[in-house]
Amino acid sequence: MSEGVITVSYIAATILFILALGGLSNQETARRGNMFGMIGMAIAIIATVSAPGVTSYMEIAIAMAIGGIIGYMLAVKVEMTQMPELVAILHSLVGMAAVLVGYANFMDPNISFPTPIEMTIHEIEIYVGILIGAITFSGSVIAFGKLSGKIGGSPMLLPGRHWLNLGLLIATVWFGREFVHASGTGGGMEPLIFMTVIALLFGIHMVMAIGGADMPVVVSMLNSYSGWAASATGFMLGNDLLIVTGALVGSSGAILSYIMCRAMNRNFIAVIAGGFGTEGGTVTASTEDQGEVIAIDTEEVADLISDAKEIMIIPGYGMAVAQAQHTVNEITRVLRNKGINVRFGIHPVAGRMPGHMNVLLAEAKVPYDIVYEMDEINDDFPKIDVSIIIGANDIVNPSAQEDPNSPIAGMPVLECWKGNITIVLKRSMATGYAGVQNPLFFKENTRMYFGDAKESLDAVLKIINN
Repeated sequence: MSEGVITVSYIAATILFILALGGLSNQETARRGNMFGMIGMAIAIIATVSAPGVTSYMEIAIAMAIGGIIGYMLAVKVEMTQMPELVAILHSLVGMAAVLVGYANFMDPNISFPTPIEMTIHEIEIYVGILIGAITFSGSVIAFGKLSGKIGGSPMLLPGRHWLNLGLLIATVWFGREFVHASGTGGGMEPLIFMTVIALLFGIHMVMAIGGADMPVVVSMLNSYSGWAASATGFMLGNDLLIVTGALVGSSGAILSYIMCRAMNRNFIAVIAGGFGTEGGTVTASTEDQGEVIAIDTEEVADLISDAKEIMIIPGYGMAVAQAQHTVNEITRVLRNKGINVRFGIHPVAGRMPGHMNVLLAEAKVPYDIVYEMDEINDDFPKIDVSIIIGANDIVNPSAQEDPNSPIAGMPVLECWKGNITIVLKRSMATGYAGVQNPLFFKENTRMYFGDAKESLDAVLKIINN
């Protein structure tokens, strides 16, 4: 394939990737966006392996077959509730790829440059690519462990951790200088290895210090890092498409991180500094008596929702864990057939990754037109007869507005307590991922419906179907 055809193919792939991002911004067009992305990637792969000088077709085919088989097995096996940890571990693979490509590029004896300046620039590209890739790899592995429950969600706060991070940064810059100087005389491997070890440790320490409540931001942040790692790899290889694609992923991930931080009333530096969020499910002691909760049984829940005219359903991670989304959809269908207006309110950080709840509801075939973002429906709660909270906690916590000393003070939340009745489905009175007690449970118009969400909702569905 000629250079001109490859260039045109790369331009077409870039356009398709941009269209894919545009399609993924909306539920109705997400499937089309995915299709654009797959077509663009197919064009990019064909153009790359057809480039002049590429002869290792057998090795490429074997690698693609292995990767394709692993990807297919994961896609078939992984549950929708496991998507956050799957995304995290896939980010780690991008980071590791950047590290390996960087080392291979550095050790390639066939690369030569006409001027020392071009050689120095290439060495800096290698160094930065390996640095970002190593941080992305180790940080994503830790994020995977936290999201999957293999590592505790509470932040690991070492004494003087900020000074430690500063020291690691200074060491990275110093080793970078040594690498550039040494590589000009045929060396440089030792400072590159030392930097890689430091970057791996920094990635581990950075994510370990971030609490469970900030994990949605961590996922989008690592998404951004993986994009910049891919872009750095593109500079190493002189591949324009990889540069552009990495920049698209990196910038979109950074924008998403900003959106997540704003939704939590946090700033990005505070997230990186860590300290917000404790072990999920632990009960935080309260200094004052919150009052008594009012429990409710299945028949009462069925009566309340059957008599309502306006219902708002607010899903959280508990719905994902219980795999209750399909039952929720069935209940929604039955109630809408009875003329009841049922809508869904989605908080930007509901679940363990951005868009987690939207994906689960789409999987259950909940109609897109009744799923609303927090900003779209918060003003409607005074008109809601029944709000149903399914496994959510922090995103419906009134202390964010009422208690200036709360760890989540100022965080925008779904104001369900302003409605007539709020039904909260929970297994117990344990706190949410932020480890903050929720005064909503003790309000006079709140009813607690204890038990497994799927089993409880199956029982409700059976009653309202009769």
